[in-house]
Amino acid sequence: HVQRQGHGVGVLTEELGPPAVDHGVGEELCLGVPELVAQGETVFRACAACHEIGEGARNRVGPALNNTVGNVVGHVEGFRYSPALRDAGASGMVWDEETLAAYLADPRGFIRGNRMAFQGLRSDEEIAAVIAYMEATGGAAE
Repeated sequence: HVQRQGHGVGVLTEELGPPAVDHGVGEELCLGVPELVAQGETVFRACAACHEIGEGARNRVGPALNNTVGNVVGHVEGFRYSPALRDAGASGMVWDEETLAAYLADPRGFIRGNRMAFQGLRSDEEIAAVIAYMEATGGAAE
């Protein structure tokens, strides 16, 4: 189970093991824990309607999500971002775990004016799982 730790980022409880990574923002997100990554793969299926991640990922309705975590918003070459996301990237916003968690909880509320039609993930546990899955499958910036 993942418990809420502010901004939608969770901490894995002892059921699956201790948190694996401290990201230096006063919160821990357990990345690489096989159960969490597997849960993230299941949750990511909703994202896969518009996004690809991993080897051979291409832009679709949404950008390919390789190298997203830790990178600036709007970094994918060749993808036509909304002005809202271009402005967020130009201002220096980075897709760290905290920013991704807030965005995945309420995409249109967090960055007003973006075109992502998705309503957001339902729980902090799903958000933590998707971020872990992204990092495990090529979504972490190099």
